[in-house]
Amino acid sequence: MDKAVILARGLGTRMQKPDSSAELTEDQTSVAQTGVKAMIPIDRPFLDYVISAVADAGYRRICLVIGPENDEIRNYYESLDCQRVTIEFAIQTRPLGTSDAVAAAEQFAAGKDFLVINSDNYYPLEALRTLREVYGPGLAAFDCETLLAGSNIPLKRIEKFSIIQADSDGYLTQIIEKPSPSALASIPKPIYVSMNCWRLNSVIFAACRSISPSTRGELELPDAVQYAIDHLGQRFRVVQVRAPVLDMSSREDIKSVAAALADVEVSL
Repeated sequence: MDKAVILARGLGTRMQKPDSSAELTEDQTSVAQTGVKAMIPIDRPFLDYVISAVADAGYRRICLVIGPENDEIRNYYESLDCQRVTIEFAIQTRPLGTSDAVAAAEQFAAGKDFLVINSDNYYPLEALRTLREVYGPGLAAFDCETLLAGSNIPLKRIEKFSIIQADSDGYLTQIIEKPSPSALASIPKPIYVSMNCWRLNSVIFAACRSISPSTRGELELPDAVQYAIDHLGQRFRVVQVRAPVLDMSSREDIKSVAAALADVEVSL
């Protein structure tokens, strides 16, 4: 498997929100105001680091799902002379949710398995490589305690992540979105969460077309996955990962992400 889909169309409302405590450069502030988290400059755009990690894991064909207004992303990557990857684009016409974003990449997938990740997360090589090597669809399930100890993600944010539940054979049974405190307390530890790091196949596109908007009014990828499990007989291998993830969600994240990536070499 050598295809990876990176969701880069988000509106970035949290990133746009002013934060007087964030120590940003003028360029970082300028990009943050647009909400395009993937292009936050850390010497070079944050998305460069994400793509470089994907290439390190062995993926060679990259599809960036962008909006029709994201000319800065398209223009930047069309201008690069990449040696390890080829970069294509899929257009998500309206920001209708992550399931809709994945559906936009159906032509790129062309019936093959593919990786799906966020453009505002820097994932560990272990997760990306294991998903490429595992047989069939699956997802990376990240250990909460490891995230809290090694990532730049605060507890209040982790508590809002989707909880992963698997059967005794290691296959996904349920994704619990934003569990209540009581529900969270009842789940035995270690607790694993989803950070939208998936290996998917063509079954997901039928599922994406079959779901309705969530209570947030969006077409959510977890809902499409659950539909594929419940109605299409698809199984998803749960890959447990005990490694940190960097999250570029808001202005307060920029400094810590920059520090963590200071010695990382980018090769596209």
